[in-house]
Formats: sequence, C-alpha cells, structure tokens
Amino acid sequence: MASKMTFYYATLVLYLIVSEVFMYKAGAAGECGKTPIRSAAASLSPCLSAAGNARAKVPPNCCTKVNGLINTAPRCLCAVLLSPLAKQAGINPAIAITIPKRCNIRNRPVGKKCGSYTVP
Repeated sequence: MASKMTFYYATLVLYLIVSEVFMYKAGAAGECGKTPIRSAAASLSPCLSAAGNARAKVPPNCCTKVNGLINTAPRCLCAVLLSPLAKQAGINPAIAITIPKRCNIRNRPVGKKCGSYTVP
C-alpha cells in the first residue's frame, strides 16, 4: 500500500513539474510570437554591456534591435528581460528597462509595467 501511495505521489509531482515547464515555455514563447525566447534574447546580445551598466553608451545596433522589438512584439522585450536567460547573462532588469529611453525611442511604452519595473 505504501509503495502504491509513493508511486502516485511521485507521478503527481512529475506531472506538476512537466506541466509547469510546458506552461513556462508556452507563455514565454507566446510573448515573442513564433520566435523562441532564446532567439529573441540572442538578437539583443548587442545590448549586453548597456543592460548591466547604466552609464554605458548604448550601441546603435542595440537601439535598432530594441526599436524593432518594440514595434513588432513589445511584450517580448519584457519577457526577455525577466527570463532566466537574462539572469544567467548578468542582465540587471532595472538597468535594462532604461535602454529604450537611453536610445531615445519615441514610441517606447512609457509607464508600462514589466514585472516590478516600469518603462521610463
């Protein structure tokens, strides 16, 4: 009886873990349309230095990429900034969220919440 209960418990835990992973992947990819979040994050690699240092000059190719993402999938930018990938890359979301302003992107979603951060 105890082994059956352990089996059912282990099955339930495994199901919950798999469901959570699937939901995370579906939600994150959904924010970026058909583009996987890894690809969206990789496209923003020119922004790495500016995303970790508020005083760093934002490279023009970073501004181009961010502007394009804001125009096509603005929620994708937030999804990338809050993703585990960004954390692993050492990106500081509080600094990264300022990049659109530092690039003088006029159509940035000023005041839009991104997690606990607000687009300036």
